[in-house]
Amino acid sequence: MSNYTLPTSVSIDADDVLSAEAVPTTAHRVLHLRPQSYLTHSIHAHDRVWTETNCYVDLWIELLHSLGADPVPALAFVLSADCDGRQWDFVKMQSEDLRTLYGLEVGEMNVWRSVVEHVREGLEDGVLLTVEVDGFYLPDTAGTSYRNQHTKTTIVPNMLDETEKALGYFHNRGYFELSGADFDGVFNLAPAPHPEVLLPYVEQVRLRKNTIADGVGDRDLAVARAHLARRADGNPVERLAERITADIPLVQTAGPDAFHLWSFGLLRQCGATAELAADLVGYLDGRGVAGIADAVPHFLQVAQGAKAVQFRMARASRGRAVTLGEPLAEMASNWSAAMDIVSAVL
Repeated sequence: MSNYTLPTSVSIDADDVLSAEAVPTTAHRVLHLRPQSYLTHSIHAHDRVWTETNCYVDLWIELLHSLGADPVPALAFVLSADCDGRQWDFVKMQSEDLRTLYGLEVGEMNVWRSVVEHVREGLEDGVLLTVEVDGFYLPDTAGTSYRNQHTKTTIVPNMLDETEKALGYFHNRGYFELSGADFDGVFNLAPAPHPEVLLPYVEQVRLRKNTIADGVGDRDLAVARAHLARRADGNPVERLAERITADIPLVQTAGPDAFHLWSFGLLRQCGATAELAADLVGYLDGRGVAGIADAVPHFLQVAQGAKAVQFRMARASRGRAVTLGEPLAEMASNWSAAMDIVSAVL
């Protein structure tokens, strides 16, 4: 297995500091990145069935990519994904997997000062933070939540310039910058901190020097097998299908706005999980797991099926009648076939 090489500009700790070349003296940062030249990971290519999964998984894909690591081994959580009968799991990179695979220590942080102070101190120490913020102030969400609605989402600040009121951050499928009033809004600063705004959930991401560059060794196979071993009984897509079918009358009467929230927790999470599972399986095939590649087309059929059902349910949200029995049955069958293959060979 090939090793991953840390970008020369990456700051790992206080003893391995970034060069200040061409960086404003008022700015703090860990990675030298610019939105204009940023190249996303292939998982976020425009030709994907699902170009986004959820804010947490997507930002971690890009963060690991920017640190010089392959994020695909950390997608092993797809093998233990489930549906509880009401919604598909909000899948996430697991902190124990990030530690095992890349030596990253990720844990909740006590927020006892202003968030901007914690972000500044973290960047000074070479420590990144995941921070819950209001999507209302994130310009990369233009056309959805930006200056339109207040929504909770997660970012990873990478560059902070308090003098210029500028912030560089990972969010969803890329790296972006915001400034001015958006800076004040995202940190609850102007015209003064609002006392009723709750403190966000914040995690520290501590980077160990050279760990990512050393690669994941054989730990990737162990992580994948661990997730496979703790998968739930039965077929989660069958449980999802029952929920979707039962919810048709609700979607028909709730309207388009409610449909988008409903679909995110069911069809988007299921479809994106399946497409990520195809990525993981392709990776494991390259790692020498013989026969596992046969699961790829089945997982992709689930991803494509979820998108097709979403289109049908979008019509239902406009009050139209829909039939879903066949596509939902095909999704469940393909999930079962894929997991049977993975279970047999992994």
